[in-house]
Amino acid sequence: MIKRLAFLTPILVLGVLAIWFTLGLGRDPSRIPSVLIDQPVPEFSLSPLQGYARGFSNKDLVGKVSLVNIFGSWCYACLAEHPFLMQLTKDKVLPIYGIDWRETDRTSGPRWLKRQGNPYLLVGDDPKSRGAIAFGVSGAPESFIVDKAGIIRYKHIGVINAANWKATLLPIVQKLVRQ
Repeated sequence: MIKRLAFLTPILVLGVLAIWFTLGLGRDPSRIPSVLIDQPVPEFSLSPLQGYARGFSNKDLVGKVSLVNIFGSWCYACLAEHPFLMQLTKDKVLPIYGIDWRETDRTSGPRWLKRQGNPYLLVGDDPKSRGAIAFGVSGAPESFIVDKAGIIRYKHIGVINAANWKATLLPIVQKLVRQ
């Protein structure tokens, strides 16, 4: 009986692990829950990028529905997302604020925005991740929809594009603007 139990235990453990990992494969990695949803934007204050007059803080997010986008000039996905953010700004859909995250050279972000265009109303320099930590960021790009009261209503992980904007983000923005 003990030999049989010793033989079956590893098989049962492997079976349970296989089921657990299989279920995990079906989960969407971009749907990482955030404890900040329905909470006020945490306090932060970021200095301006080199060559810019003004930085960015949580106080800038009160009074209008807005999008906060965490990006970096080193981030290839941010480069893919950037033309769509430029289009949103051109169409005056909502104000977009930027957090330039973890640049190794203080001139990289401003040069990148000069080359690619600047979709942001204000941009904060975040070399030490203070703003990113306040938002609970795990990678770039990440974006947050903030309501008129300065409450985080949605977190989007990854590139914003026309498809996910139309299907998910725009309906949230429209609902918040109507409120």
